[in-house]
Amino acid sequence: MFLKRLFDFFVALAALLVLWPVILVLGIAVKLDSPGPMLFRQKRVGRHGKIFRIHKLRTMRSDQSGTSMTARGDARITRVGKLLRHSKLDELPQFIDVLTGDMSLVGPRPQPVPHVDHYPPEIREKVLSVRPGLTDLATLEFIDEERILSQADDVHTAYIQDILPIKLKYCVQYVETRTFWLDIQILWRTATALLSRLFSTHR
Repeated sequence: MFLKRLFDFFVALAALLVLWPVILVLGIAVKLDSPGPMLFRQKRVGRHGKIFRIHKLRTMRSDQSGTSMTARGDARITRVGKLLRHSKLDELPQFIDVLTGDMSLVGPRPQPVPHVDHYPPEIREKVLSVRPGLTDLATLEFIDEERILSQADDVHTAYIQDILPIKLKYCVQYVETRTFWLDIQILWRTATALLSRLFSTHR
């Protein structure tokens, strides 16, 4: 765990040093596209149930309310937000959360409190025994989650009943089999998948 944390810290630090101009430019684009802050922060459940505020580039109009669940075509998503969400560039500020120790590079994605309330007790304890991550096996499986949810009549119900149980299976699988080599494999698969989405954004 110490070596994993050391690896997380230095990779996140290097990523922020390299990517801060990109994050700044994207943040300015967010501001110019719609009124409101550059960053979106939301309470998520971390290791051992600790609550922290995740960092993302804002992709929705700040004057909107409603469910935190979104699907492709959601009217609350801004023009710049659509590009950021498709390419996943809105996730870049989460290197801050990795740097501070609230998150890891690889681990179960952190969920909002209402979603964690749906975890079965034995699964909750296992999933929350590790730091949540920027990416994991479930992220790769549901990389186009918004498209899947866009086909549902009720986005929230579809997520809780259909998607979350599958994600939890992947989370448990990761916790029970995690190794440094597995983390490297997941990071590599995530990087290639995101590069593919980034290039497809400009087609």
